[in-house]
Amino acid sequence: MRIASRKITAAGLREIFTRLHAYHGPQNWWPHETLWEIMVGAILTQNTAWRNVERALANLKRAHALTPAALRALPRARLTELIRPAGFTASKPQRLVTLAEFLRDAYADEPANLRGGDLETQRAQFLALHGVGPETADAILLYVARQPIFVVDAYTRRIFTRLGIAAANISYHALQTLCMENLASDVELFQEFHALLDTHAKLICTKRAPRCDRCPLAQQCAYQKNLRAVQDRERVAPRR
Repeated sequence: MRIASRKITAAGLREIFTRLHAYHGPQNWWPHETLWEIMVGAILTQNTAWRNVERALANLKRAHALTPAALRALPRARLTELIRPAGFTASKPQRLVTLAEFLRDAYADEPANLRGGDLETQRAQFLALHGVGPETADAILLYVARQPIFVVDAYTRRIFTRLGIAAANISYHALQTLCMENLASDVELFQEFHALLDTHAKLICTKRAPRCDRCPLAQQCAYQKNLRAVQDRERVAPRR
């Protein structure tokens, strides 16, 4: 289904946040016991469902391996087995070790030391790490370093595309810029908005068979309007 695009405004983007917040309630992301757990989760969640990440994190906790030093000390085979529920065992163990080594070398093994740093410098540091792309880097910067940067993922793109405020092929940077130029530069706002978009995409604006009848954004959704138009045409079309 082709969806016509429309220009988003600051008021329009804020209304999306307000409606989602009223519908789903506070999300209070990122669920964690330590800041390092967030960093590990940001790697493990790549290309897998969060429930799989939770299983892998639980394994690491039971093995007393959920600190940077403990993770670095694990034999590679043991680390691979512990995080197996998160998949991609050929790449994720090394990515975790690389992250733990970076934290030791650059921030004295303390995630809290990320706070108060320069955003662009830190972002460049994370993007230079093997296996860390913009989404992973920005999630760590937002939820650990508490830097005001908007995280974009597949759920963000799906919702904004269906609303008609972003093209389906919009780049990560372009969609991030669109959001950051139309929202106040506020860490808590960015954290909550990202969480609400993910929750909404999982529960309502699903990839297949979205629950448009329950959606608090239906009135402003181009996808829903197009769907109604198609259904109306099908109802009045003569049978052959």
